[in-house]
Amino acid sequence: MVTSFLSRFIRPFSSATAPPLGAGMAVPENAQKATLAAGCFWGVEHLFRKQFAKEGLLDVQVGYIGGESDSPTYRAVCTGDTGHAEAIQVLFDPTQTSYESLLKFFYRMHDPTTPNRQGPDMGTQYRSAIFYHDDEQHKAARKITDAVNEKWYEGKVATEIVKAGKWWGAEEYHQKYLDKNPRGYECPAHFIRDFPAL
Repeated sequence: MVTSFLSRFIRPFSSATAPPLGAGMAVPENAQKATLAAGCFWGVEHLFRKQFAKEGLLDVQVGYIGGESDSPTYRAVCTGDTGHAEAIQVLFDPTQTSYESLLKFFYRMHDPTTPNRQGPDMGTQYRSAIFYHDDEQHKAARKITDAVNEKWYEGKVATEIVKAGKWWGAEEYHQKYLDKNPRGYECPAHFIRDFPAL
């Protein structure tokens, strides 16, 4: 576990960024984006791909959002000085899965009660956040967050709900990281919690 954790910081750093979300695919006109931060983006991406692969998920990209600098790199974001969160951007077909379903899963698969932390990963880059893209998403995020805060987390949810700003796709080697590195680091706070239906 310690070896896997340390490998996050000592492996080579590449500056090659990933292609845009949905690149090279026929994207339906009604496709929507969801942008979520829940700690180390490797495990978040992996769990969302597994959960929604046959339920309207078109693409997922890991990247950075919510910071102040342009063209952030993994190394810079890891310092905590850029203000960016490690996040995922999900491209989905709303006729097959809803934004609300993505949010409910988001709240099941990480711990939203620990500000700027998931398991051993600490820093603002590991914060829990929903970055909404329009008024409908904002309303849905508030509604779902209020419900899970009351029914699942005893009023302790610390998740930020903020308007999505500039998205920066992470370096290519981070995309589908756990598919390429099955024994790679997974945050121990990333697992699906068994809660009653909302």
